[in-house]
Amino acid sequence: MMSLSLIIKREFNAKVRNKSFIVMTFLSPLLFTAMAVLVGYLASVNDDDVIKVAIHDQSGLLEPDFKDSKKIEYVNLSQMSLAVAKEKAAESYEGLIYVPSVSNPAELVNKVEYISNESPSMDFIEGMEDVVNDKLFKYNLEKADINFEQIEKAKTKADIHLSKFSGEESLKWFNAIKIAIGFAFGYLIMMFIIIYGNMVMRSVIEEKTNRIIEIIISSVKPFKLMMGKIIGTSMAGILQFLIWAVLGSALIFIASSALGLKMDSGVITPEMIEAGQNSVSEWQRYIPELLTLPWATMLISFLVFFIGGFFLYSSIYASIGAAVDSETDSQQFLLPIILPLMLGVYVGFFTVINDPHGTVATVFSLIPLTSPIVMMMRLPFGVPLWQLILSVAILFTTFFLVVWFASKIYRIGILMYGKKPTYKEIFKWLKY
Repeated sequence: MMSLSLIIKREFNAKVRNKSFIVMTFLSPLLFTAMAVLVGYLASVNDDDVIKVAIHDQSGLLEPDFKDSKKIEYVNLSQMSLAVAKEKAAESYEGLIYVPSVSNPAELVNKVEYISNESPSMDFIEGMEDVVNDKLFKYNLEKADINFEQIEKAKTKADIHLSKFSGEESLKWFNAIKIAIGFAFGYLIMMFIIIYGNMVMRSVIEEKTNRIIEIIISSVKPFKLMMGKIIGTSMAGILQFLIWAVLGSALIFIASSALGLKMDSGVITPEMIEAGQNSVSEWQRYIPELLTLPWATMLISFLVFFIGGFFLYSSIYASIGAAVDSETDSQQFLLPIILPLMLGVYVGFFTVINDPHGTVATVFSLIPLTSPIVMMMRLPFGVPLWQLILSVAILFTTFFLVVWFASKIYRIGILMYGKKPTYKEIFKWLKY
C-alpha cells in the first residue's frame, strides 16, 4: 500500500509541476472565454448587416408583398427595363428578384427567378417561396369565392397546459432543461476520459521509451504501478478541471458584465423593460421545478460513474501504452476505445430525448462502456433505484475484470521493445 501511495504522489507531482500542464491550466479558460467573446461579437456584427435586394416585377403582383426586415431591404426597380435592372443589380445589390408578366397569377408558381452571382441562403429562398405561395393561396381562395380574412379570423393557436396527476402544473420546456443537464454531465465525463486517459497512455509510453520503467518495475508490481498512474493522473485532472471551472466562471462573468454594460448603453424602451420582466417571471416558474430534481442522486451518481468510467477506460489506455513503443503505434488501438464513448453520446442524445425510459436507453445505461454517459443523461428524468444500483455494480465489476486483464497486458508489454504488437499477440499475453 505504501508503494501505491508513493506512485500516486509521484504521478500527481509530475503532472502538476509540468510546465505545459501549468500553462494550459491557466491559459485554457482565457482561450475559451476569448473565443466565446469573439463568437458573440461576430454574431452581433452579423446581426447589424443588412443586404439589399432589387425587385423587377413586370406583373406588379408580388412586389408589395416583399417586406423589409432586419436583415433584408428590398428596392423596387420595376420602372426600369430588365436589362438595365440587371446591370444595376449586379453593381449595387445582392441580387435581383425577377417576376415576369403573366396573364394568370397561377403561372407564377414556377416563373419567379432570383438572379445573383452568389448562391443565396436557404432561408432567403424559403422566404421568397413563402411570398409566392401566400400570394397564390389568396388568389386561389378568391377564385373559389372564399373570404381569406374570415379564414384568418377562424385560425386559432392552441396552448396545451401540462399537469401532473397530483394537480401540480408542469412546464413545457422543462424536459429540454433536463436534457441539457444530463447531456452536460455525460459530455463532461466523456471529455475527461478522452483527455486524461490519453495522458495516462502517454505517461506509460514516455517511461517505457526512456527505460525508466525497467528500474521502477524491479521494486513495485506492474498492477500497483498501473493503478498508481491512473489514480495520480485522475487527481491531477480533477484539480485542473476545478481550476478551469472557477477561472472560467469568473472570466465569463467579467466578460458578460463588460459586454452587458456596453450593450445597455443604448436606449431602453418601455417595451423592452416589459418583455424582460415577462421573461424573468416566466423563468421564475422553473425554479421550483428545478429544485424537485434529484440533485443529490445526480451529483453522487456523477461522482460514482465519473470514477468508474475513468478507471475503466484508463486501465485500457494504460495497457495500450504498455503494449506500444510510440504514440503513432497506439493509433490503431484508440478507435475501439473512442467508439463506445461516441456511441454513448449519440444514443443518449437521440434516444433519451424521445424516450428516457425506453428499452434502448435502459440497455445502454447498463452496458459498462456506455453507462457513465447514458445513465447520467437519464437521471434527470428519474431512474428506478434498482437500475441505478445494477448499472453501478456492472460498471465496477467490469472495471475490476478489465483491470485484471489490462494488468496482464501491462506486465508483458511494459518490457517489450522494438516490435509493433498486433491484436493476436496481445490476446496471447492474456494467457501468460
